[in-house]
Amino acid sequence: VELVQFAHPEQSWEHLEELTGNAEAVLKALGLHYRVVSLASGDLGFSAAKTYDLEVWLPALECYREISSCTNFTDFQARRARLRYRPASGGKARLLHTLNGSGLAVGRTMVALLENYQQADGSVVVPEVLRPYMGGIELIEPE
Repeated sequence: VELVQFAHPEQSWEHLEELTGNAEAVLKALGLHYRVVSLASGDLGFSAAKTYDLEVWLPALECYREISSCTNFTDFQARRARLRYRPASGGKARLLHTLNGSGLAVGRTMVALLENYQQADGSVVVPEVLRPYMGGIELIEPE
């Protein structure tokens, strides 16, 4: 799932924080250990002004792995697509800013849930927030 936003240039940095916060909220609700990494400029894509990677802890690998990425492209994409807005006060049309956030990668999210909630006997505790969607099941036991 990709989340795309068009933003007023004066508000795009706030929108980046909000977009990142939305992905963080899901990880918090799932009870997964994660961290937010601000990418160094040398690691940014050509069109990106700033990117945050959200990385989740995977016990089997004993490391964090990227699970989501949120980027502010400022006016780079808008310039190429000619995305403009006209200020309410009138005047010349100005370029929008664009932002993109990937929803949590489904496969890696499942791996993180299974690894972080697996018990010594092989059973997996279902996170409380997911139980209503699992018919109230609290524990998945091995067959």
